[in-house]
Amino acid sequence: MDPILASAGTALVGLMVTEAWGQAREGVVALWRRVRPADADAVGRDLDEARAELVEARTEGDDGDATERELVGEWQRRLLRVLRDDPAAADELRRVLEEAGRAAGATEPPSAGVHLQARAEGHAQIYQAGRDLRVQKP
Repeated sequence: MDPILASAGTALVGLMVTEAWGQAREGVVALWRRVRPADADAVGRDLDEARAELVEARTEGDDGDATERELVGEWQRRLLRVLRDDPAAADELRRVLEEAGRAAGATEPPSAGVHLQARAEGHAQIYQAGRDLRVQKP
C-alpha cells in the first residue's frame, strides 16, 4: 500500500491543527462527494467536530495525544472504507494530503511506518519514538 494511504488518518488529523486545514477538509469532502455523495455533508460536519475536539483537548492543557490517537484510528478506518468503495480514489486522497501537507510546511509525505534502530554501549541511554517524545527525569 502507498505510504501516504497507509497513514492517511495520521496525515489528516495532523493537518487539523495547521493553517492548511481548510484545504485538507475541502479535499476530503470533495472525495466523499464523488465516492459517497449522500454522506459528504455529514463527513464535513464530522471533520469539523473532530478538529474542534482536538483543538479543545490541546487548549485545555492536554497536549491532545489521547484525543489525537482516537481520531487517527477513526479517520483511518473511514478513509480506508471509502477507498474500498473506489480504489481509484487513492490517487485523489494522496494528492489532497500531499498538497495540504506542503501548504502546512511538511517537507515530505507521511510514511507508512517507522523503522528505529539504536545501539548503546556502557551506561548510555537511548530514547526513540516514531513521533513526539517526552522524557521526564526524576
